[in-house]
Amino acid sequence: MAPLLHTLASALLLSSLAYAQTRGDYPAGCDPRDGFGTYCPTTCGVADYLDKYKPGVEKDLKYMENILDDIANTTEGAQEKVNYMKDQATQAQKTSSDLYIKKSTNMLDDILRYEKTIVSQEEQLYALQQILDSTTKDMLNLRQLSLQLEQKCMEPCKETVTIQPTTGKDCQDVANRGAKVSGLYFVKPDQVDEEFLVYCEIDSFGRGWTVLQRRRDGSVDFNRNWIPYKEGFGYFSPDDTTEFWLGLEKIHKLSVQSSIPYVLRVEMKDWNGMTKYADYSMFRVGSEQDMYRLTYAFYSGGDAGDAFDGFDFGDDPSDKFYTSHNGMQFSTPDKDNDKYDGNCAKQDGSGWWMNRCHAAHLNGKYYQGGHYSEKDAGENGYDNGIIWATWQSRWYSLKETTLKMIPINRLHAGGQQAGVKQVGDM
Repeated sequence: MAPLLHTLASALLLSSLAYAQTRGDYPAGCDPRDGFGTYCPTTCGVADYLDKYKPGVEKDLKYMENILDDIANTTEGAQEKVNYMKDQATQAQKTSSDLYIKKSTNMLDDILRYEKTIVSQEEQLYALQQILDSTTKDMLNLRQLSLQLEQKCMEPCKETVTIQPTTGKDCQDVANRGAKVSGLYFVKPDQVDEEFLVYCEIDSFGRGWTVLQRRRDGSVDFNRNWIPYKEGFGYFSPDDTTEFWLGLEKIHKLSVQSSIPYVLRVEMKDWNGMTKYADYSMFRVGSEQDMYRLTYAFYSGGDAGDAFDGFDFGDDPSDKFYTSHNGMQFSTPDKDNDKYDGNCAKQDGSGWWMNRCHAAHLNGKYYQGGHYSEKDAGENGYDNGIIWATWQSRWYSLKETTLKMIPINRLHAGGQQAGVKQVGDM
């Protein structure tokens, strides 16, 4: 405030001087020739003038100073009020801004979440649309297939597998009746109510072999229980490329029907392509009441050796006696008819004419490559492969086997080894 009061005082002084100049009143003791002119006061005049008017000026200045102080106080309060209001406005603006920013952020988050949900739902709708399109296409294809099947069902039924028309009581009887080619035939042994299907091997000499078993590639599981072994399992094919077991009941009916005894031929092939065989004369399989007991009169020849007579493995002096098969009943994992305290068929995983347990086992587990070990045989560690111990080791599983039968009077027609297939023909 001091600079402002000084300025006002200077203005009042100048105003008073100007007023004194216009009046021209000066004391008589003053010399008017001092260079100020007629209307210019002397120095003394100025001093007198100031002395005369000073109290009034000071009074006026004091009054103005009081007014200015009031103004200053009022201004300061107003300024404080303005500052307070500014602070309040800023605070309010800041608080309001944070609140709205937070609300805006939450709204943006919600919008983004809804947007993601919409996009996800659109993707699901697109995927469902694709599934619907695919299903519609599948339905059209199924409809077309249904129409094709319906068309086929309107056609007369035809056999897809060729079954030869000639029938007989066994395959030799079929050949005697004029059949010339190997294939599938219906046979009806004596004392059988219904005929059944078999595979017949018929050669150029007119011999007809009835095939009882085929092992070729391990495609059929021979780990079966009593009923499948009784009724038969596997697959017949006109080109003789499949594996099967004809069935104990059928084998029984075939082997006991004629007064002319049968010969059982066992044919085998190893993994090097070598083949061998063994023949057993007077072959018969008993009825189910006798548990399909295997019997034959004697080993009549072949180059595979007589494994049915047992084999001395060197484990025990009684090996050969307890591994012979002639006179043994048939055993399966669920029906134990062997001479062993345990269950040979169960531990070896297949049905066979078991003793304690075997030297020949043509229904054993199929091992690719032939050679296998106790570790390969599983937890029991027994020799459970396709075994013929008089030819290959008990730890060698044969590649192919065949069991087939023919009346004994037809065995040697055409040569001593007639009916033995060559390598690759089995």
